[in-house]
Amino acid sequence: MTQNFNVTGMSCAACSAHVEKAVGALPGVRLVQVNLLAGTMKVEYDESALDDSSIIKAVVDGGYGASVRSKEGAKASAAAPQADPNADLKEMQQRILISFVFLALLMYVSMGHMVGAPLPGVLAGAENMMSFALTQFLLTLPICIVNKKYYINGFKTLWHRAPTMDALIAVGSGAAMLYGVFALYQIGYGLGHGDMARVHEYGHDLYFESAGMILALVTLGKYFETRAKKRTGEAIAKLMDLRPQTAQVIRDGVETTVPIDEVLVGDLIAVRPGQSVPVDGVITEGRTALDESALTGESIPVEKGEGDAIIAATINKTGSVIFRASRVGDDTTLSQIIRLVEEASASKAPIAALADKVAGVFVPVVLGIAFVTAAVWLAVGASFTFVLSCAIAVLVISCPCALGLATPVAIMVGTGVGAENGVLFQSAEALERLQAVNAVVLDKTGTVTEGHPRVTDVVPDGVAERELLTVALSLEQPSEHPLAEAVVTYARAQGVPPAETKDFSAEVGKGIAAKVNGKPCTAGNARLMREQGIDLSGLEAQGAAFAAAGKTPLYFACEGQAIGLLAIADVVKETSAQAVQALRNLHIDVTLLTGDNQVTAEAIRKELDIPRVVAEVLPQDKEREIRALQEQGRVVAMVGDGINDAPALARADVGIAIGAGTDVAIESADVVLMKSDLMDAVNAVRLSHAVIRNIRQNLFWAFFYNCIGIPLAAGVFWTAFGLKLSPMFGAAAMSLSSVCVVSNALRLKLFRPLHSQRSAAQPAETIETVNETKKRKEETSMKKTISIEGMMCPHCSGRVTEALNALEGVSAEVSHETGKAVCTLTGAVSDDALRAAVTGAGYQVLGIES
Repeated sequence: MTQNFNVTGMSCAACSAHVEKAVGALPGVRLVQVNLLAGTMKVEYDESALDDSSIIKAVVDGGYGASVRSKEGAKASAAAPQADPNADLKEMQQRILISFVFLALLMYVSMGHMVGAPLPGVLAGAENMMSFALTQFLLTLPICIVNKKYYINGFKTLWHRAPTMDALIAVGSGAAMLYGVFALYQIGYGLGHGDMARVHEYGHDLYFESAGMILALVTLGKYFETRAKKRTGEAIAKLMDLRPQTAQVIRDGVETTVPIDEVLVGDLIAVRPGQSVPVDGVITEGRTALDESALTGESIPVEKGEGDAIIAATINKTGSVIFRASRVGDDTTLSQIIRLVEEASASKAPIAALADKVAGVFVPVVLGIAFVTAAVWLAVGASFTFVLSCAIAVLVISCPCALGLATPVAIMVGTGVGAENGVLFQSAEALERLQAVNAVVLDKTGTVTEGHPRVTDVVPDGVAERELLTVALSLEQPSEHPLAEAVVTYARAQGVPPAETKDFSAEVGKGIAAKVNGKPCTAGNARLMREQGIDLSGLEAQGAAFAAAGKTPLYFACEGQAIGLLAIADVVKETSAQAVQALRNLHIDVTLLTGDNQVTAEAIRKELDIPRVVAEVLPQDKEREIRALQEQGRVVAMVGDGINDAPALARADVGIAIGAGTDVAIESADVVLMKSDLMDAVNAVRLSHAVIRNIRQNLFWAFFYNCIGIPLAAGVFWTAFGLKLSPMFGAAAMSLSSVCVVSNALRLKLFRPLHSQRSAAQPAETIETVNETKKRKEETSMKKTISIEGMMCPHCSGRVTEALNALEGVSAEVSHETGKAVCTLTGAVSDDALRAAVTGAGYQVLGIES
């Protein structure tokens, strides 16, 4: 069983290491992952040997709070609720204000006379030394009281023999306070016995200002660190905020507003312009443009119509639509994205192993170094004040936080940035492995190509192009072949109406035949044409050229005469060539795998300038190719559509599923790309490089800081160079180190993905195109609104739409709810023709308005 928990009270890497150790020691525990930043823990365990309460008890016994984490968040338990970051920040602000107000007074009293600042007479002079020392003690007490959590947590972890950073602060500042109290008694003794030398000695060795400064500076550093860490989780917070709270559900013909949790699979839901899509589904009525940028990073709204899938949390920009819910609750794409990002952020990259091992023993080692420092300086005859100063400085300058934060903050920010740009990492391990990839294998269909055939060329022979397309549309419209679908889509896009078709027949593997407007017509390959004695001499050379380029030539004939051909191909995506070049610029070898024939594969290879192609491969052959590259010592990433490429995706060092916007939970992939854009694979590699580089920088500075800071604080350089750190500077440096590590990780938010040349130029082109289109429509088109009686459902409006759009020069939008059809006319179409089309579909026209 796998269970998630909230863990409270953790302040540094030593804390998380101790929690992992405590839970990992329980019988039946297979895996423990603690996320210091999020305050969460994931545990895999054997239910027959362990339960949730035993795990919570182990955490509580270690000095921390724990609670079971539900799907919606933290669930209350006997231990402690999940802390609110905003409440933590507000509480820290209050502590900082109180600490620095009293610290300013304390510093004035203790050190003001050194810079000539006047002191009240009651505090000046040797005879008033007790008042001078007691005032400092009283000013330090409020600072200690408001920051008592360091003492409570620190000594608690010491008691449990699992000291943390709080223990270092508690011991360091506590020692300074205790020595100050000891000095108070010595001053009192000296004044009472007339020993003014003793009064002078201890009057200048008070450490109250050091204790107060340590606590104030550490709290200030923690505040900046917490505020910065809060920003690391902004991506997940933004994703959660995208989900609307209600939905407009249509049940029994009545539209009602219901909470999002009450939406059921199969419900009809209405979404109007400006609203967010509440759940995943399929449009049943209407057309619109959806802003999917929050989920996919795609800046241009995507056109959607009947039969198209839509994703929860996308924003409806233009038209009203009705869709049928297909995924609700935790099954929606948004929920799966949030889960993936959370899991990736909580997981640990292999590079973090060294830091975790060091952090687990760091605090005990530092305590040992402080003890050795004191013992050595006492042995060589140093004053007790000097010895205490070195020992306290060692305690407060040591920072396990910097080591513990080096990896998780970079991973959390990196995975968040990836999610904002449509790149989802399944784990931190995948994020790290991807930066080591030196070979990428690309699936062809759906990865470098669009995945469906399109008409690329039209070559008429002896007839006008429009006549050829009319025959092609009429012949192919009854067929269910993918090539027929491509022809029909293209012809309709050109505004070509179909002609009357009769006696349709098909020959498998060859083509089709029918009577178009009473004339026998044929469509198919060259073999079929030759069998029917049709002369292709005027088209055969062109058809051979298309075949050599990887396209499928489709010949058309009417009444025994060839009238032209259409070339059809699964065309290369606009961004594929740029993506392949970008991968090669990253010194990554690129291989293309495809089940197509060698001719088509070679044509694609040349077009994209890919060094190597392997054609005519089956899914298992793809897996074998991946393994062969790995045996050559390559670190291989496989980019595929996540369906027939599953074996190869699983075999690769990093499997990248492309275009999985409606199915992000592909188990065989390590990285999921929300858009069908190969440039996102390039951006995933670049982001991986950036994150791992950032982690290495953080680890270097964390190790370097401690390696230099601890010896300096211990006085190693005092004899030779006269250099040592006071406890106050040590506290400031310790706080600054954690802030620097988190701030460095936040630089990853500046990562900018490479955009395709098409996308980069899109805004300017769009504005120009819109202006031109608007001008052209004003010049050549007009609108007419038809009031229609008898339409009762989407099927009715669909029949009317089809009837009106069949008229040349007519583009109609029909709604059965309003009973109106809005027709945009680009040619001379009479009202009688419009009325006849609607009447022919079985409905009555009440009126036509211009």
